[in-house]
Amino acid sequence: MSIELKNVTYTYSPETAYEIHALKNINLVIPDGQFMGIIGHTGSGKSTLIQHFNALIRPTSGTILYNGEDIWEEKYDRRKLRSEVGLVFQYPEHQLFESDVLSDVCFGPMNQGLSREEAEKEARKALAHVGFKEEYFSKSPFELSGGQKKRVAIAGVLAMNPKILILDEPTAGLDPKGRDDILDQIQLLHKMRGITIILVSHSMEDIAKYVERLVVMNHGEAVFDDTPRKVFSHYQELEKMGLAAPQITYIMHALKEKGLDVDVNAITVEEAKDSILKALKKGGKADD
Repeated sequence: MSIELKNVTYTYSPETAYEIHALKNINLVIPDGQFMGIIGHTGSGKSTLIQHFNALIRPTSGTILYNGEDIWEEKYDRRKLRSEVGLVFQYPEHQLFESDVLSDVCFGPMNQGLSREEAEKEARKALAHVGFKEEYFSKSPFELSGGQKKRVAIAGVLAMNPKILILDEPTAGLDPKGRDDILDQIQLLHKMRGITIILVSHSMEDIAKYVERLVVMNHGEAVFDDTPRKVFSHYQELEKMGLAAPQITYIMHALKEKGLDVDVNAITVEEAKDSILKALKKGGKADD
């Protein structure tokens, strides 16, 4: 296993009038190579949670283990941890600062001790993995579009060859095509490198399409932790938390209520299409 949280609690401004329990007794095990999603409404604790994974935040109580070692032990190398557990924040422009794209992506590996030549090799490979065109390598990061900035920010973390990549709302602010391009690239990256990917998103459609495991945060607690299919079967409970299941879930339930024998657990367009065609071939017919 790579990351394990045991009874992790985090409290902002403890013992003051502003005390907020952002995380409450979280227990999670994230094995190597998993593509995991985390969802929750604003203030649910999801962003606080992921910052515990690479020791940006220290828990108020509880234990966090990385490959079996307590990351808050006195002599633990947290700098090395952060090069192995990479975090891309929601707003990538906050992570870009060099004069050109290639130099920006080189910064991380050079900080690890690589020469400029070695860092450039890793940077070029990382930029290729996120689908960033070489013709833009010499441009200033601040001249790029939102989608391009996100790709560069992801490449900057990838160039350090992390074992775990955490992405906080990587598609925020993008149009549908830009969103699909980024997520398709992340999925391809997962297959090519076999690294653990943790995707934080508010989009149920994105989560349904890409992740194999889904954790739902609500008021600092992990209320669901299962496959997306099983989590979305609780769509009415998700609604009470201010969340919604993918639109497909609602469509399939509506068709079922109309008498068409479809699979209400379908969570992607392809699954829904196959189920509807199968039901129609069996002679089922929805009421007009």
